[in-house]
Amino acid sequence: SGPTITISDFKFGAPLTVKPGATVTVTNSDSAEHTVTADSGGAFNAEVSGKGTTTFTAPTAPGSYPFHCTYHPMMHGQLIVQ
Repeated sequence: SGPTITISDFKFGAPLTVKPGATVTVTNSDSAEHTVTADSGGAFNAEVSGKGTTTFTAPTAPGSYPFHCTYHPMMHGQLIVQ
């Protein structure tokens, strides 16, 4: 069902590898709101409500895109486009 970033216990899952321009689903198991925000360049910024899901479009340029949650800066993940 397509690439998915799952948020649970204030943690993002393992690094996710996707194709350029893929639609990425974000599933939030926590009751708190989170974001999936690229560390630099504004490549993506998705906001997901507690117990909610959302989608965003992966960058088209191949590379590694570290990301974080703007509400919880200790949360870090990585999106790999190839």
